[in-house]
Amino acid sequence: MKKAVVYLNQFFGQIGGEEVADHPPEIREEKVGAAMLYDQLLDGEVTHTVICGDNYMGSNKDKAIDTILDFLEDVEFDIFFAGPAFQAGRYGIACGEIGKAVKEKFNVPVISSMNIENPGVEIFKKDIYIFPGGHSAAKMKNDVTKMVEFGNKILNNEELLPAEEEGYYKRGIRHQYFLKDKTPAAERAVEMLLKKINGEDFESELPIPELDRVDIAPAVEDLSDAKIALVTSGGIVPVDNPDKIQSASATRWGKYDISGMEKLGNREDGAFKTIHAGYDPAAADADPNVVVPVDAMRAYEKEGKIGKLHNYFYSTVGTGTTQGEAARMGREIAQDLKEAEVQAVILTST
Repeated sequence: MKKAVVYLNQFFGQIGGEEVADHPPEIREEKVGAAMLYDQLLDGEVTHTVICGDNYMGSNKDKAIDTILDFLEDVEFDIFFAGPAFQAGRYGIACGEIGKAVKEKFNVPVISSMNIENPGVEIFKKDIYIFPGGHSAAKMKNDVTKMVEFGNKILNNEELLPAEEEGYYKRGIRHQYFLKDKTPAAERAVEMLLKKINGEDFESELPIPELDRVDIAPAVEDLSDAKIALVTSGGIVPVDNPDKIQSASATRWGKYDISGMEKLGNREDGAFKTIHAGYDPAAADADPNVVVPVDAMRAYEKEGKIGKLHNYFYSTVGTGTTQGEAARMGREIAQDLKEAEVQAVILTST
């Protein structure tokens, strides 16, 4: 019987939520959480579940990966599943990191699932099979089903079709492929050309990816005379969140006056807090300057390292935010910064 291992984060591994996101790796010789669904659908058996906190993987990547690979040294398995990670960025990155490492060390197929907005897609789609997934765990059954159906094809040595037909994200990997009708390339090229000339639909055999390129701005020649602004996706807002920015999947941003402030006051002062749902808020609530460093920028002003700190900082939330919404908000913030004659921006995250 074919055997599988499933990787889950602390939440789906039933350890806990954000409060235990620093949970170190562990392996269980049992089916935990979502691993039970994999086992029901698989043409084989899930024998082990690997669990690791998202923060731990992010902060201790090499140690976490080495620990998990050591766990798997004496485990017999034919396939490895990671996630699904939905739109959770840290989880997606973790699935990609461990999936790539497992594939390279043990030479087994690795399958995951992530929403198109998950940053793990672009980073790891060339390394492992990643299927498009839902925004949240509400799509768990659907996402796992797609992953296992493809995994079963691999385990049963069935013919694997191109990414478009199997349904996973294109990996940019080219294979030598012989058409069954043996039509020469010259004839296929002429046929495509005629279709293009006649305005007919055709599919290129060498699609060119569309790249959203942004020109790099010229360097600021003299920072000591420059106006600098702070922009963050870390969710720092006044305690009443006047712009009602969402804690995840944000569609709004805010602009907050810091003129005359030597530093940002904290939540207890009734000043600023974080509304970001993607990281432990304790440190940022205690001292918002760790995300929006007004205190450090004021020190640079006094030392003459920068000319002036802009009177406003700009804030939104990055976790789960779609590329489209992020691009729109970015354009809007950039326009405001240009009108204020800001010369450079320090963009902080979490």
